[in-house]
Order: sequence, then C-alpha cells, then structure tokens
Amino acid sequence: MTSFADLRDYVATPRLTGLRLAPDGSWLAAVIQGLSPDRKKYVSSIWRIDASPDGVGPVRLTRSAEGEASPEFLPDGSLLFISARPDPAGQPAAGRAAGPGDQAGPGSQPGGADAEAGDHRAALWLLPAGGGEPRRVAAPPGGVHGVAAARSAGTVAITAAVLPGSASLEQDARRRAARKDAGVSAILHDAGPVRYWDHDLGPDQLRLAAAELGAADAAAVTRDLTPDPGRALDEQDFELAPGGASVLTGWSTWDERGEQADELVAIDTATGQRRVLLAEAGYDFCAPSISPDGRLAVCTRQLHDSYDKPGDVTLMLVPLDGGGEPRDLLDGFDRRPAAAAWAPDGTAVYFTADDQGRCPVFRLELASGQVTRLTHDDGAYDSLCPAPGGRYLYAIRAAVTEPPTPVRLDLTADSGQPARLACPGTPLELPGQVAEIEATADDGATIRAWLVLPGGASAQAPAPLLLWAHGGPLSSWNSWSWRWNPWLMAAQGYAVLLPDPALSTGYGYDFIARGHGQWGGQPYRDLMAITDAAQARPDIDAARTGMMGGSFGGYMANWMAGHTDRFRAIVSHASLWSLEQMFGTTDLPTFWRRIYGDPAGQPERYLADSPHLHVRQISTPMLVIHGDKDYRVPVGEALRLWWDLQIEAKDARFLYFPDENHWILTPGNAIVWYQTVLAFLAQHVLGQPWQRPDML
Repeated sequence: MTSFADLRDYVATPRLTGLRLAPDGSWLAAVIQGLSPDRKKYVSSIWRIDASPDGVGPVRLTRSAEGEASPEFLPDGSLLFISARPDPAGQPAAGRAAGPGDQAGPGSQPGGADAEAGDHRAALWLLPAGGGEPRRVAAPPGGVHGVAAARSAGTVAITAAVLPGSASLEQDARRRAARKDAGVSAILHDAGPVRYWDHDLGPDQLRLAAAELGAADAAAVTRDLTPDPGRALDEQDFELAPGGASVLTGWSTWDERGEQADELVAIDTATGQRRVLLAEAGYDFCAPSISPDGRLAVCTRQLHDSYDKPGDVTLMLVPLDGGGEPRDLLDGFDRRPAAAAWAPDGTAVYFTADDQGRCPVFRLELASGQVTRLTHDDGAYDSLCPAPGGRYLYAIRAAVTEPPTPVRLDLTADSGQPARLACPGTPLELPGQVAEIEATADDGATIRAWLVLPGGASAQAPAPLLLWAHGGPLSSWNSWSWRWNPWLMAAQGYAVLLPDPALSTGYGYDFIARGHGQWGGQPYRDLMAITDAAQARPDIDAARTGMMGGSFGGYMANWMAGHTDRFRAIVSHASLWSLEQMFGTTDLPTFWRRIYGDPAGQPERYLADSPHLHVRQISTPMLVIHGDKDYRVPVGEALRLWWDLQIEAKDARFLYFPDENHWILTPGNAIVWYQTVLAFLAQHVLGQPWQRPDML
C-alpha cells in the first residue's frame, strides 16, 4: 500500500512549498503545507531543516490555526514570516508599522477593504534568532502581502494593501470600517486589470514601505515609499539592496489600450524617489536579484508575444550606480531562464530553465558569458539558495517521480547529483515506474513524453492508456504536481502519457513557434503522434484509451472531442471553449489578444481554432469540470460548453465547484474531483458500471 491507494491518505501528505537559507548557511526555513485539524483546508507552517544531509531531522518552528509562510532572514539570523495569527499581546490591527503586502496568488486573497477593523489580517512576525516566542512587528489594516530583508542591515521592505488616498494607517482603518458599516463593496477602476486568477483587485492597492527592525523589539516608524501606486505593484517581486538603501521592484504600467508592460525600478528607502532602470515598449522586466556588493542586478526580460511570433525570455544585467549599459547575459541561449540567484563572490549567477523534460540548474559566468549545466538528472529545480563560501547550492528539487524535496548540491563535485535533506512528507513510494518515449511529428520534429506505467504492466497484461495534456500552454511535464498527479491514475491501473507538444518549453524557440497562433493545429497533431507511439507499445492496451487535460490542456480536450473519435472518454477541466468569449472575459485579455488579434478585425484565428464551432462532431463522452472562482478561464466557458453539449444531446456530465478556482485546492473537493474523474474513466474506458461518488 502507498499513499496513492487511498485519496484521503494522499491529500494528507505534507507538501514542501518554499525554502530559505539562513545567513550562516547552517539551516533552511522550509514552508510545509499540511491538513488542518478538521481536514477541511491546508495550512502552512515553517520548519527548520538542517543544511547537512547527516543533520538532525526537521523541527517545526511555528504552529497556528491560521498558518505561516514567506520566511525571510535578518542578518542576525532572526526569522521574519507572514501570518494572520492573532497577536497574544492584543495589539490592534493598525497599531504598528505602516506598510504594504500577503501572498497574493492562486487560492489566497489579499486583505481587502471590507474587513472589520478587528478582523485578523496577515501581519509580519519576527522569531528571534535565539529562540522564544514570535512577536508581531507590522500589522497594517489591509494585511502584509510580501516581505524582503536587507542582507547586511536591519532594513525591511513590505508590501501592504492600502485604500487609495489614505494618508495614514489610522485613516485607512477608519475608511475600511466606514465602507463596511455602509454596506459598500463596490470598486471603481480607472485603468488596468480588475481581477487576477481568483480574486478581485481593489479597491485597495499594494504599497511598498520600508522599516528598520531593531534587535530588541518591533519596527520603527515605517516609511511609505509609494503613496499612489495604482496597480503597479500587483504580483511583482522586489528585493532590498544589501545595505537597505534602495529596493528594486517590478512596476506595471498600462497604455490607453490596456496594454501592460513591466518596468524595473529602484526606489530610495529614505526618500521614496523612484528611478526607472529598465523600460522598453513590448518588454517586461521583473524578478530582480541584487549582487552581494550591491553594484549590479540581474532580472528577467520577456519579449511580448505578437500576432506574428512568440516572445522570448532572457536574463539582463543592469548596473545600479548608473555606470555602464544593461546587457543581455544569455544572447544565443535557446532556453527560457527563470529568476537568478547570485554566487556569493558575485562572479556568476545561477538560474534554472526547462530543458528536454527537465528543469536543470545552470551557472552563468559574468566575465566570459559561459553557461554550464550543473545538474544532469531528471529533476526540476527551484528556489535556488547559494550558501556562503560558494561550495554548496541548496534548492527544491522535484520530478515526475518525486515530490518537491530540499536538496544540497556540492558545486565542487563532478557528478551534479543532489543530496536530499530530511523533510516531512518525503520520500514517497510510487505505484509503478516511468519511461521516456519519443515520436516524429508530421513536420519532422521530435516529440517526447514521460509515460507513467502502473506496476505489473506488460505485454501479457497491457494497461489502459490515459493521455494527459498539460496546461500553459508554455510549460512542460517536467515536475511533480499535487493537483495533476498521474500516480493516482497509475494506482488504479492506468498508464499515463505526459507529452510536450508544440508550444511546450524546454525545446527551443522554434519548437514554441511551431504552435504559435494555431493551437488546434500543430499541438493537436503532435499529441496524436505521441499517442500513436504509446499505443504501439506491447504493454499498452490501445483499445482502451482516454484523454484529459486542464486549462490549455482542457482546450486540447475540447478540440480533440470535435476532431477525433479515438478516445473512449474525455475529461475537460477549466477549459477554453469559445475563444472570442474567453479572450474578452479572462483576467488577462491583452495577453491572449496579442496572439489571436482583435476578433472584430482579425477573426481568422478565432474561426480556425475555437472548439465550440465543432460541437456537432463530438461523439466521445465528456466530463466537464470548472470552478466558479476561476478568473483566468472564466466559468462561462464551462457553462456554454455544457449547454452546447446538452442542446446537441451529447453524452456528458458537469462537475461544478461553486467555491473553487482554476485549481481545486481544498482537500475534500480534491478527493471528489479524483473520485468523479476515476468513476467516469472506469465507466467509459474500462467498461465498468457508473458509480456516483458518495459525496455527490
């Protein structure tokens, strides 16, 4: 038995979601997500993990019903974190520090303006280096959303939500209370986006603030660095200079047509003066990382997609003292780099990039421009933490075969093999094994995929096949996913095909360009080619094949439903159905319209690629799944798909989650999601009687 044999055991598995290295390199603060006592939600806590593989086991540092996240170290080893836990000293919400940011992202919601003054909001807490009880150091009424600490000073930068026009936190608290007392929830937008993933933007805005944290007590009076930012700081990464004199951050701007571009700016923490470092039409600059000496910074630069060609990503080096010109560090490097981390001596940066179904670590020498791949396993690496002295690099490693795990890389060794550190929830025993397969597409390109095989699959006992198309579309099946986990299917006897078709990352710019602006074309043909290759294997039962996908994978599910009858069942989660409708109602309409154009003046791609135009050709049973709080692919897509299927009398079911978003995140709903999918597949792929899940 493994945790994959029982869905309740599976959702209870602890999950690593974040990692930070202490200044002396002796231990790591790990964010571990686990079930709440009532098993109805996930709650994060911070654990201490020894930096040596031979060290003591992990030790839990924080514990509360509300959870803790976003660990950040001060130079003396004190640990900052963000939590909505109540203050045992009874400090009122607006009683300290001024300032801006929570972790705004899928499944979380920023502190909005409609909470009562006494409601618990995410605050900034400090756990002393020598141990003891954490104390609250900043608690703006809109909640703390993000935090960064200077490496050699006590300066801290935070983001927090503040109502526009509020000159102080006390005024902000009064205005919030007045809105609630008056029963007002309205939001007035002047420009920019109105929603993001699963939450409304506004009426409050994220502001940046700086504060000096003393060793003995809480924050000094904080300085509001951005009194009128609009939506410029939404979803932006920021970092403090080592001495705390300035903070680097992405800064969003919008033109009169709603086109967004992200600049890189430096803000003086004493005066709030903002200086633009990098800005260019058609490009986004974000995810800054400052060199150890504070003289340089690297950031990602992303060229926007256009109607004619896809964008691209590189790393930029920018001087912070005004001397010298910014330069592209990866000119000619045909992969898309993620955010970089500096080597301790400042001569190189480490970064990751998808590559052939993996996501390895690379080292870039600044002087020569030489790029060296450091890891050569099947892992996907993230959260790079270079250690003092330069010998070790800590990171989170995951793979199709392994959940996120903290690891140590010895940079003086030749093997590039990671040493795993003890962590709650790992390792896991898998109910099968994985193979790697390839196929040749109709244009001659090589298409590769992981094939998860259940235990016992053989020519004598071939396994039914499940094609699982990934989301994105610019992504890769190269890592672990708790939400889209093939091992739960393998535990039920399915082989699961995880392919990277055109538009996938890790195969170069031209591979992405093969599918640009024609989602129903080359990506579809690639998926069919790799499915052919999998079905030709003797350990696969080609006659029993199903298909599923979410987001862009849901688009592919809908497209396949109208273009082939080779699958016995299709599961379509958070899917795109009517492209013109979706591109006008999503939270990021300009992103999609760059690729597909204005439907009023350029309808060609909409007519060529919209799945809804092929509903009458659908003959495969379909399971439609959607969450009402999904703003990336709004629920109107599923509603229209469902009713189009009903009108045409197609064989279909609709699994609807009124309180979930693009992902199904709560434990109970995740269990029901898998139970329904497995029951639907069992009925149509395996020929078993339909069994409705008990909770439905």
